[in-house]
Amino acid sequence: MCKPKTVGALREAGYRSRSVKDEMRENLVARLRGGEALFPGIVGYDDTVIPHIVNAVLSRHDMLMLGLRGQAKTRIIRMLPTLLDEWTPTPASSDVPDDPLHPKFAPNRRLLEEHGDDLEIRWIHRQERFHEKLATPDVTIADLIGEIDLVKHAEGRHLDDEGVLHYGLIPRTNRGIFAINELPDLAPRIQVGLFNALEERDIQIRGFPVRVPLDVCMAFTANPEDYTNRGRIVTPLKDRLGSVIRTHYPLSVDDAIRITKENAWIERNGNEHSVSVPRYMLEIIEQIARIARSSPHVNQQSGVSVRMSIANAELLVSNAERRCLLHGEAMVVPRICDLAHIAAGCRGKIELMLADDEQAEDKLVASIAGEAVKTVFEDYGQITELDDVVAAFSDDEATIELGDEVSTAELAERLEKIAPLKKAAVKLCAELDAPFEEPAHVAAAAEFILEALYVHNRLSKYAYHGKTYIKR
Repeated sequence: MCKPKTVGALREAGYRSRSVKDEMRENLVARLRGGEALFPGIVGYDDTVIPHIVNAVLSRHDMLMLGLRGQAKTRIIRMLPTLLDEWTPTPASSDVPDDPLHPKFAPNRRLLEEHGDDLEIRWIHRQERFHEKLATPDVTIADLIGEIDLVKHAEGRHLDDEGVLHYGLIPRTNRGIFAINELPDLAPRIQVGLFNALEERDIQIRGFPVRVPLDVCMAFTANPEDYTNRGRIVTPLKDRLGSVIRTHYPLSVDDAIRITKENAWIERNGNEHSVSVPRYMLEIIEQIARIARSSPHVNQQSGVSVRMSIANAELLVSNAERRCLLHGEAMVVPRICDLAHIAAGCRGKIELMLADDEQAEDKLVASIAGEAVKTVFEDYGQITELDDVVAAFSDDEATIELGDEVSTAELAERLEKIAPLKKAAVKLCAELDAPFEEPAHVAAAAEFILEALYVHNRLSKYAYHGKTYIKR
């Protein structure tokens, strides 16, 4: 579309001035009527969080996304600009976006008075109308609001003239959306500086009688206030926020797995090998996070981010890939033994209540992984159905060697000697629609069954010279 280049042409085109919040509201209404997806890629919030965001936009509210780490708060904030018009006009010679028909900033008003309908305009994309700032202790009022430009003052401009100001991020986001991540980390005296911007919709700098009107939607993210070692949101600032929206972790395992699969780098299919992750392995990864979120040994005020599941899924595949590369195999299928390497993805993502030694975190992860295997296996059958597998290990010399260094071919050869175990593994693959003729999938299913028997105390497991053995 040919866009008008002057104010006069813009008027003739029938351009209608709207505030940012009215613009977001009208675009949202159109999407709702058209049945369009509002926040594609956000999983598990359709019936909980998204309705509150919709209500906030319809109410023309500034909003705060409140929740523990790894709950898609920042991702949602960054998707708000999709509710803006794709292109918006602003005076071409101004460094602060403004309505070219009804400018609110004094320099832009003077430009309109001087040039009239001949004032040139430029079109800015909606992504240019979104500015985001991470709250850190060194953020100043000058960064957010602005400062007196002493050079401009020395040139002869009065202190009550807007032209003497050097604008901060918020004024430069006029006609757009301004976001602050981790609001509690912002010093209280800086939070106070946001009062006028949220309520009176203007800013004042250094006490001089300069009031700059703003047309901006403000959005914030924060962890709950009771998160230890963090700052607090000052009460008057919370009072000025229109909507405070609580986020949460995935409520169902299916949602959690979908999030992990969409965000983790799992698909690594190349010329040498392909990747296939059994459903139960992804379920175990998600159960580890869910169990950690209720464990008394984990600081629940900190939370357990979905990033842990994403990192663990990637490490699971990577270790299976490493095994395939060492043995020249074509199919990468993660097995239970690969869970021993996810500790690297858990460190730093869970905060222990008490740590007796440096290995406490790894020990907790191993313990939780065992509980996760037990929980997941209950969805695939009863442990009593595997009595014939246990009986196959009745001989004192009947053992099977496992481990991430054991190739698929070696494990498949050992399964041939334990017919009940192979039969149970093939049956499990068939129930999961996994290719039971593929040895890598059968080997993975066999390890899953053996680990389930171990965590239910039906078989024992011991390590010797870096290898793991299963026996009666």
